[in-house]
Formats: sequence, C-alpha cells, structure tokens
Amino acid sequence: MKLDHPTLPVLKAAFPDVKFLAAEFRGQTTVIVPKDRIKEVCRHLRDDPQCSYEFCADVTAVDYLNYPSPQPGRFAVVWCLNSYSKDQRLRLKTYLDPSVDTAGIEPDPELVVDTVTDVWPAAEWLEREVFDMFGIRFKGHPDLRRILMWKDFPGHPLRKDYPLRGRGEREMHRVVTRDSA
Repeated sequence: MKLDHPTLPVLKAAFPDVKFLAAEFRGQTTVIVPKDRIKEVCRHLRDDPQCSYEFCADVTAVDYLNYPSPQPGRFAVVWCLNSYSKDQRLRLKTYLDPSVDTAGIEPDPELVVDTVTDVWPAAEWLEREVFDMFGIRFKGHPDLRRILMWKDFPGHPLRKDYPLRGRGEREMHRVVTRDSA
C-alpha cells in the first residue's frame, strides 16, 4: 500500500540520512522516528511551511509487553500533532527498550527521550503524565515530576507488569462497606 500523506516526502527530503518507517491505519498516518532525532524532527515539522504542525495535541505511551506481534521496543512514546493551517494530522512514534526489570521502581537509563516542550510548550503536562504513568523520562524537561500520583508512589501504574492489586496502597485505606457507610 502506498502512503500518500503530504508530510512524508517533506520529511524524507529534509532528513535523507534517517530511515523513517510509516504506517497508516484508519486514515491516520504514523511515522516511526529514531529516539535520538525526535526533537529535530518535531522542530522541522513545526517550522517548515510545508508542514506547519503548530499544535501538539497529545503525548502518550504504549507498553507492548506480551503484544502478539513483535515490536522494535517494549515501550513507545507517541506524539499526536495537528496542523490547523494545512488541516492535517500526524503521529510520531519512537520506541524504547528497558535495560532493567520494569517491575521494580528504580529509574531505567534507557527509558529516556528528549523533551519537546521547547518546540510545543503544551507538551509539558503531557510529558509529565507519561513520566508518572509509564516511568519514561524526558531529558531537558523543565519540571519533570509526578502529576497524577503522589510524590513517593512506588511505581508506574500503566506498565503492564505493575501488579493489578498495587503494592500495598489498597491495604492502607479503611474498607467501606454498605453497612458501615
């Protein structure tokens, strides 16, 4: 299948040394970008008048643990970009592979990607959410701290190897039944 998204030839021409992978699913195009080039690609997509992706609508992550088909890495960070002037959407994805056991609570030196907050300031809180829920750190982020869980929460709850019943947080609260409420 030939992808016909108008941004793909612009990216290919601007970064001839980068081997991009692209896919389309239900009319949405995703470009896989090497993690060491993500900031450079994002800046180009914002600044190039042929692209004009002026809005970062979302930054999220995916945990591919036990996914049925093989992926280039266990985790993926996904940026959803909008160009209102061109009426286009594009997803960027970069893969990260952990180097330590992700069931633990220590930070993994491989789960790091550059921040894009200097490209799109709106990415600040979105990156904080990815950090909080998945433990992926954003190098150069101006205020990378938890946003949903408390400061000393032991882990990252959207990782697929996080225990379903938690690590003791359910036992710290009084159980309320219908009769005692």
